[in-house]
Amino acid sequence: MQRLTEQILAHAKGLPVGAPVAAKSLLHLGNRAAVDQALSRLAERSHLIRAGRGIYLLPVTSRFGTRAPSVEQAVEVLTSQRGEVIVPSGAAAANTLGLTTQVPVRSVYLTSGRTRTINLGKQTVELRHAPRWQLAMAHRPAGEAVRALAWLGPEQAEAALETLKRTLPPAAFNELVAAAPQLPTWLARSVWEGRAPRGGVGAVGNRPAAAPPELA
Repeated sequence: MQRLTEQILAHAKGLPVGAPVAAKSLLHLGNRAAVDQALSRLAERSHLIRAGRGIYLLPVTSRFGTRAPSVEQAVEVLTSQRGEVIVPSGAAAANTLGLTTQVPVRSVYLTSGRTRTINLGKQTVELRHAPRWQLAMAHRPAGEAVRALAWLGPEQAEAALETLKRTLPPAAFNELVAAAPQLPTWLARSVWEGRAPRGGVGAVGNRPAAAPPELA
């Protein structure tokens, strides 16, 4: 009969790269105390990486040695396994869109799940619970723009929108304007007032679009 550590390692190797090995998902193999001890031993021997309380990851092995799964791999697995919406933070979005030259020094993601941290070897990833509007249009340019504007705040929103009008594809800017009613009042008003008839932005056909009732 396999030892508990061997059973846990076999289970971990059957998971997708970056998938978390949670102590509570292994209770069919033994009681919680025994599972915790086995996971701890596997981590001490570098067979697993401790990512958080009761959460472990299987290292990625290559010809260069072993390493922790990448942030992107871990986030992708969490998204698919737990059904969470997880997107890069507003600071990262602002940098990607060229609205700031500031490069985030920490890996921060916004999530529909609970706030927590994940340790990927020497790198710590922070998952912050965010309201639904900040997670809207996930992984699309318009959604990135929403998160970037939220991070920049009211004082910088007008200048940022001028940049976005020049750099976003017309369809993406249209999507941002269409989403305005779902945003906080200050941001919705900034987006609506910053629209322009560029490639149809803020317009339907050749007629100017009317402001949403809540912003009129």
